[in-house]
Order: sequence, then C-alpha cells, then structure tokens
Amino acid sequence: MFKRLLIVFTAIIFIFSGTGFAAQKIDINKANKTELSELSGIGEKYAERIIDYRNKNGNFTKIEDLLKVKGIGEKTLLKNKDRLTVGTDEQSDKTNKEL
Repeated sequence: MFKRLLIVFTAIIFIFSGTGFAAQKIDINKANKTELSELSGIGEKYAERIIDYRNKNGNFTKIEDLLKVKGIGEKTLLKNKDRLTVGTDEQSDKTNKEL
C-alpha cells in the first residue's frame, strides 16, 4: 500500500511540476564556451568554433544557422534543437529590466 501511494505521489509531483525538470534554453548568441559545451555533441572545440563564427559574422538569426559552423551537422542540431534559442533584443531588454 505504501509503495502505491509513493508511486502515485511521485507521479502527481512530476505532472504538476511543469517545466521544473526541463533544461533551460541556451541562447546561442550569448552563450559562452562552457554553456555551449554542455550541449550534446558539442565539446570545447566546437563551442569555440560557434563563438568564432558569431564574432566574425554577427548574431545567428535562427537556430539552423548553426549548420554554417564547420563541423556542426544536422544530427547535432536535431539533438539540441529543443534546448537552443536565438534571443531577441526585446527579450534581452525585458530580462535586463527584471534584474
């Protein structure tokens, strides 16, 4: 009986926690090497390439622009797509005001 209650209680917490278990999105226009390295298939070497590309060509306008970075392919993009964002200036302004 106790085991069933524990399972039900755990399920209820999980259901109502919403995005509590979801990983925070990484803004590829602002992320540093450490943050980018946390992505699946992206180590320090590719994180540096992303930052170098961003510094040379300006901000990414869409997530798919990562495919322009040497060594980043569709498989890597698909594995990480749900964790990525390209923040807008409007979002940045809102975040800065909230701080």
